Amino acid sequence: MSSTTQTRIRTYRDLVAWQLGMDLVEKVYKATRVFPDAERYGLTSQMRRSSVSVPANIAEGYGRGRNKEFHRFLEVARGSLFELQTHAELARRLGWIKGESLKELRELMQRSDAVLAGLMSSVRRRET
Repeated sequence: MSSTTQTRIRTYRDLVAWQLGMDLVEKVYKATRVFPDAERYGLTSQMRRSSVSVPANIAEGYGRGRNKEFHRFLEVARGSLFELQTHAELARRLGWIKGESLKELRELMQRSDAVLAGLMSSVRRRET
């Protein structure tokens, strides 16, 4: 990262990856509202937990203050994102997420993955 970019990043809230993660949580909570009540402790809970894990791990890793730990937490966040992608695909197959909601969720997950991958690469370069 250039020094100009670094000066704009004052807290984890300034990270685009965290911001997208928070958008993702909102989208998942809205999408899962229509899931069957029987899924409250099943797929609904799993999707919500994995989505919350994305920005939470970004924030926690950033707060550790060391690039190596930050990178490790970013890996966990990305793993949670992949878990969420799998849950969303299952919800699609079951017909619980469809149409515009599905399209928006997929696009947000894809964008989150790309930004997280870029952030991980940047942090990895700063580790050495």
